[in-house]
Amino acid sequence: MLNLLSATELSTKLHSREVSAREVLVAHLVQIERINPKVNAIVTLDGEGAYRQANAIDTRRMHGEVLGPLAGMPIACKDMERVKGMRTTFGSPIYTDYVPDADTVMVGKFRRHGMVIIGKTNTPEFALGSQTFNTVFGKTLNPWDLTKTCGGSSGGAAVSVATRMLPFADGSDLGASLRNPANFCNVVGLRPTPGRVPVWPTENLWGNMSVWGPIGRNAQDTALLLYGQAGGDRRVPNAIWEDPAQFLKPLNRNFKGVKVAWSPTLGGVPVERAVRDALEAGLKHFEALGCIIEEAEPDLSEADACFDVQRAFLLAQLYGPLLERHRHQMKDTAVWNIELGMKLTGAQIVEATRQHTRIYDNMRRFMERYEFLLTPCNQVLPFPVDQPYVTEIDGVKLSSYIEWMKTCYRITMTAHPALSAPIAFAPNRLPVGIQIVGRYRDEWGILQLAHALEQQLPLWRELPPVCAGA
Repeated sequence: MLNLLSATELSTKLHSREVSAREVLVAHLVQIERINPKVNAIVTLDGEGAYRQANAIDTRRMHGEVLGPLAGMPIACKDMERVKGMRTTFGSPIYTDYVPDADTVMVGKFRRHGMVIIGKTNTPEFALGSQTFNTVFGKTLNPWDLTKTCGGSSGGAAVSVATRMLPFADGSDLGASLRNPANFCNVVGLRPTPGRVPVWPTENLWGNMSVWGPIGRNAQDTALLLYGQAGGDRRVPNAIWEDPAQFLKPLNRNFKGVKVAWSPTLGGVPVERAVRDALEAGLKHFEALGCIIEEAEPDLSEADACFDVQRAFLLAQLYGPLLERHRHQMKDTAVWNIELGMKLTGAQIVEATRQHTRIYDNMRRFMERYEFLLTPCNQVLPFPVDQPYVTEIDGVKLSSYIEWMKTCYRITMTAHPALSAPIAFAPNRLPVGIQIVGRYRDEWGILQLAHALEQQLPLWRELPPVCAGA
C-alpha cells in the first residue's frame, strides 16, 4: 500500500506522476479508518475537504504545472495549530467549538506547497505535559503497547506517523513535545533552533522556548517536512531566512573522526536502568560510523531554575487571562503552572534572563570542542496511559509534573537544535530513542548523523503491533 512508503518515496512518485494525490490520500484514509479507532491519534478528520485539495493538485499536474516535492502529500496538523475553517480545540473544553478564520504561518506554508490538510492530531490541554490526554477527545495510546502512553505533547502526531496513517506530521516543542513522543513511538522528532520554523500568531513574538518542527519515520522524511516548515516571514522577528531548500539534499556524510560527547545523565538526572542500558549498548553504532565518543557534558547547572521561571512566565502570558474566566475548565497542572507565572517577581525574571544567557554561552563553548552531544531523550520507558505523569525514577521522588523531562528541557534552554532518533527496543519491546544535539542552527548536521545511524540500525522500518494485519 502507498501509505507504507516513506514520505521521500511518496514525494518522488507524486512528482513523477507515477501516482496521483488522490491515490495517496485514499491509502492514508483507509489506514486511518483501520487504525485510528485503536489509538485515537487523529481527532478531527475532514475527508471531503481533503479530496477537494487532492483533486485540485492532480488537475494542476494534469495541465502540465510543475509542482514542488510536497504537493499532494497528506498531513494532519497538531490541534494547537490554527487551520482556517477547521475545528481547533487546543485540547481544551474552553475551545471545543472554536473554528479559526485564518491559518498560522506554518499552515499557510503547507497550503502554498500544495500539501493536503486532512485533519488534526491529539494533544494534551494547551500542549502542557508529555502525556497526551484531554477531556475533549480522551487519551492517545502507544501503538507498541496500547496500555502505555505515547508521550506528548505531540503524541497524536507521533502515533499517526508510527502507524503509517500519515507520512509525516508537525508538532511543537517547549520542554520535550517533539522529542518525547518520537522517543516513545520509534520515530524521529526534531526540535529546531528557535526561528527556524516561524511561529505566528503568538502572544510572545520574541520568545525562543516554544518552537514548531517535524516528526518523520526517518531522518530524510523529517528533513523533507522541515523544508516545508522553514523559511523567513516578516511577521516573525526572530525568523531564520536561510533557504529551506537545503533540507532537500541527500543526507549522506562520512563521520570518521568526528568528535561526539556522550552524557549518560546530562548533569545527574535520574534515568531508568532499562533506558541507560539500551543507550550504552547503542553507542557502538556511532563508533562503527567512525565517531570519536568521549564522555563529557556542558555546564547546565542553571537550566532547571531558568526553565521553571521562563516556562511559568510564558504560560502566564499565554493563558493568564483564560485562568481568570475559565479556571474550572482547566486541568490542575495547568492552573498550577500558570499561577506560578503570575506570582513571579521582577527579581526572579531578571535572574532567569541572566541565567539563560550563561546557559547558551556554556553550551556554545562546549560545542566548539564537540560537534554533537548524545544524551538520553526520555528518562523512562513508556508508562501506563492512565498515569498522568511520572512521579519517581529509580527511587528518586520528583517534585512536579514536568520534572521527568529534564534531559530534554535542559537542552531547550540552550537554544541548540536536538533530535530524538530510534536506537533500541527494551526487553519488553518498548522503543528507546537517543537525543542528538547539534551546534546552534545546525539542524542539517543532526539530521545527517541520525541518517547515518539509520544505515547501521534501520529500526524505523519496523511496524508497531497495532498495525498487524493492517
